[in-house]
Amino acid sequence: MIDLHCHLLPGVDDGSKSVEQSVAVLATMVSEGVTDVVLTPHLDASRILESPPPEHDEAMAALTSQAPAGIRLHRGAEVMVDRGLTPRAIATRRITLAGSRYVLVEFTRQVAGRSTGAALTQMVKAGLTPLVAQPERYSVCSVEIVTWWKEIGAIMQVDANTLFLPTSGGNRARDLVASGLEAEAGLLMQANPAAILADQQVDSVPPAKVKVSLLTRLKGWVREVQE
Repeated sequence: MIDLHCHLLPGVDDGSKSVEQSVAVLATMVSEGVTDVVLTPHLDASRILESPPPEHDEAMAALTSQAPAGIRLHRGAEVMVDRGLTPRAIATRRITLAGSRYVLVEFTRQVAGRSTGAALTQMVKAGLTPLVAQPERYSVCSVEIVTWWKEIGAIMQVDANTLFLPTSGGNRARDLVASGLEAEAGLLMQANPAAILADQQVDSVPPAKVKVSLLTRLKGWVREVQE
């Protein structure tokens, strides 16, 4: 398996707090069959002039020197699109996934549909392929708007955990999968991520249904009430 969205770069955002913690997680991933991980710390587009801050380079060097055998680490970022990317940030490819054309992006939860279209279009025109992280999180998300994003040139990354939750986000995730807007397991976890790392085109797949048990639905309802 290949993990394209991972907050294991130590001490730089809300993910791993130390090199030791990251190394322990990576060891578990190796045992589960993960071969490649793209480290994607949060970055605001408005704060990226050319490349990630120096502390990201330092954290990457520290983690790479202690990473367990059997897993390859790649650089990336999860870019909060609060403004357009600068030409230098696009040209250097230091915020894309493993230096490819693909860039992992996110929006604020209440983002307007028109704003997302403008941002994605700017990236595509600049030669990038936006990979929208967890589109089901956004209230604006629907089969229609995600179809529009794909027509612009973006691709989607639905969260595997959310996919099985009996929540509004889970419902949106399952709607995307059922409409053929997300990949089946093999393409999702191996073939398409490998294509992204190689800077190649990803493949589309047929629709798939996702079933959620009544017990899971009840657990989700209780969790939402408690929150």
